[in-house]
Amino acid sequence: MESNQRILIDIDKLEESFKEIKDIQFSEDEKKVIERAKNYGDDCKYYLEKGDEVTSFGCITYSHGLIDALKMVYNLI
Repeated sequence: MESNQRILIDIDKLEESFKEIKDIQFSEDEKKVIERAKNYGDDCKYYLEKGDEVTSFGCITYSHGLIDALKMVYNLI
């Protein structure tokens, strides 16, 4: 699988993760974490469009990590 394809799959998975947590009542600090994760997701798309797959992949993995941490706190994973 090419890097570009892998990143696109990760973008789809991130969107699914956002859907999984949408009904949780987060604290203000947790909402900041979600916003940061969304920003990194947007950065991932930006760098992918620019052809910088390394930076794009770094952004998407960081975004997943932030969301996964919240999912762990709420026993979703």
